[in-house]
Amino acid sequence: MSEPAILKVSQLRKAFDSRSGFLGRKAKLHALDGISFEVQAGEAYGLVGESGCGKSTAGRALLRLIEPDSGEVEFKGQSVISASKRRLRELRRHIQMIFQDPYASLNPKQLVGDLLAEPLKVHRIVSDAEIPERVASLLTSVGLPIEAATKFPHEFSGGQRQRIGIARALALEPEFIVADEAVSALDVSIQAQILLLLQKLQAERNLSFLFITHDLGVLRYFCQRGSVMYLGRLVESGPTRDMLDRPLHPYTQMLREASPSPDPKTARATVKVAGEVPSPLDPPKGCHFHPRCPKAMPHCREVYPEMREVEPGRHVACHLHDPSVMGEQMEGN
Repeated sequence: MSEPAILKVSQLRKAFDSRSGFLGRKAKLHALDGISFEVQAGEAYGLVGESGCGKSTAGRALLRLIEPDSGEVEFKGQSVISASKRRLRELRRHIQMIFQDPYASLNPKQLVGDLLAEPLKVHRIVSDAEIPERVASLLTSVGLPIEAATKFPHEFSGGQRQRIGIARALALEPEFIVADEAVSALDVSIQAQILLLLQKLQAERNLSFLFITHDLGVLRYFCQRGSVMYLGRLVESGPTRDMLDRPLHPYTQMLREASPSPDPKTARATVKVAGEVPSPLDPPKGCHFHPRCPKAMPHCREVYPEMREVEPGRHVACHLHDPSVMGEQMEGN
């Protein structure tokens, strides 16, 4: 029997009030439309998709940095959504976040040492006398010299600033980290260094990750399992290598074909993902992907497919994998 998931997300929804059209009529933007997934202890789970699909909203909703409209998030069996302010503060000791922009997420007016000491003081992790030693240990753990504590964030490169952000996330000794596009703002060579650092920290501290990315290469390298998002919904979930080597959903296939191959021996022509993502203010009826899908059927234009398990551990929301729909399609032909 498998162990309970460290994080369980069930039917999470979030809509934002917006305005659309020439007259600016009120509308709802459904950033999250009932997403569900689980992350196991010690696992790196990925959320991947194009910009605007809702993956960053998902990361923030898990920590209630954005309050979801409905659904449930459980951390080690305890509800994050219904937690009181006091209990939420305690939970956030165990769930930390690494942000995309390593400069915007750091207070430019604070010394690095003060940035790292602040959460230690707020949560009373160690005594005041022990704080300098803990700050030094955090800097060392992310590959920065102890002297970095006496400098300001602007005195560091982008990669070094991200290491500071990682050190701050580690300050409270969390068990779970949400990494929101944590390497996308960095040069490719620096990305590799940060990913190696995160892997090392994961192994040393038995960390679990929700890794949010638009890069399939990063997903393949860092995450054991994951989900593909499109317009606020999950369209495919499963082991990362299976999804990328044998995609079940046409959207996953399209993303894969638009991504450079990691293996020069199997290099393929990089193509642009076909069509534009529809507006989340006015998503298409039926399957939201059908206007861009080369395999769309009439049924796809009317009914949104349910997520179903089609192989052990692999789920997909696509009528192509629904025997009843495909049977009707064959009869119609």
